[in-house]
Amino acid sequence: MPHIDLPAGLPGISAGFAFRPETAKPMRELAHVLLHEPNSLNPGERELIATYVSSLNDCYFCQTSHGAAAACHLGNSSTVKQVKADFQHADISDKLKALLVIAGKVQSDGKHVTKQDVDAAKELGATDMEIHDTVLIAAAFCMYNRYVDGLATWQPRQEGMYEEMGKHLASEGYRKSSMTAA
Repeated sequence: MPHIDLPAGLPGISAGFAFRPETAKPMRELAHVLLHEPNSLNPGERELIATYVSSLNDCYFCQTSHGAAAACHLGNSSTVKQVKADFQHADISDKLKALLVIAGKVQSDGKHVTKQDVDAAKELGATDMEIHDTVLIAAAFCMYNRYVDGLATWQPRQEGMYEEMGKHLASEGYRKSSMTAA
C-alpha cells in the first residue's frame, strides 16, 4: 500500500507521475533523452544499464519494465537475465561490461568510480559521451528507483503487463505514459 494517496490502479512510477504531473514532465524528458534519443550506445545497451542499476537497487518495477524494453530492443530476454545475474559472463560487448562496472560503482557511491575504471572503458572503445551517459543513467535510475520504492508504489507481478510496457517504451519512448488507471 502506497505511503501517500496515489492514483489507484497505476503501477510504479506511473502513480507518482500522475500524482504530480509538473515533476513528471522533466523526469520523463530526462529518461527519454538518456534512453531513447539517438546515441552511440544503442537503446538496448542503455536500457541494460538502467535495468542493471535498478536490479542492484532491488526496484522490481524499474528492473522489470526497463528489462522488458531492453529485451524488445535486443530481440531477446536472455541477455537481460544474464546481465542481472552476472554481467561479466553475459553475451555483451567488453565495452558494455566496462560501462556496467562504472554504473555499478555509481549505484553504490559515485566516488567509487576511478580513473582506472574510466581508462579501462576508453581502452575498450567507450567515448566520453558514453561514459557521461552511463554515469547519468546510473545516477538517474537511483533517483527513479528511490522515487518508486520510497512512495511504496504498487508493483504488480504481472509479466504480461511489463512486456506491453516494454514494447511501448522501446517504440514510443518516455514522454507519454504507457499506463492508464485500471
